[in-house]
Amino acid sequence: VVILSLLMYPVLRSLALQLHSAVTGSYISGTHSVAFINCLNEQIAKDIARAIMDKKLAAYVNILPKSLALYFWKGELEESTEILLLVKTRTSKIGELSNYVRSIHPFEIPEIISLPIDQGNPLYLKWIEESVPRD
Repeated sequence: VVILSLLMYPVLRSLALQLHSAVTGSYISGTHSVAFINCLNEQIAKDIARAIMDKKLAAYVNILPKSLALYFWKGELEESTEILLLVKTRTSKIGELSNYVRSIHPFEIPEIISLPIDQGNPLYLKWIEESVPRD
């Protein structure tokens, strides 16, 4: 019984927070996230961004211009230019987004990291909510 209660705690907490949000109209910190995805060039970035949008895994994708990247790869210091995608989505979609991007990305190990959105414009956050289907 104790184990079952502990396993159910995250689910019950999530439901309680969703109910509170629905009743009060307040935003639950971390409900949405911004994912960062690096790409080799602009065409690959556009292709991946469009694929993400076609799958409805995000409400919005920014394609940022070239930036210089320094990193270690196989023990050597590398330098290259990259394009960065900023993907706004539900936090619950990050796993699916990451799996999908890894399946279509040309890099052996693409950068796919996310940060939860703590606060923001309530109308924008509601728009993300409405634009990305629930699980």
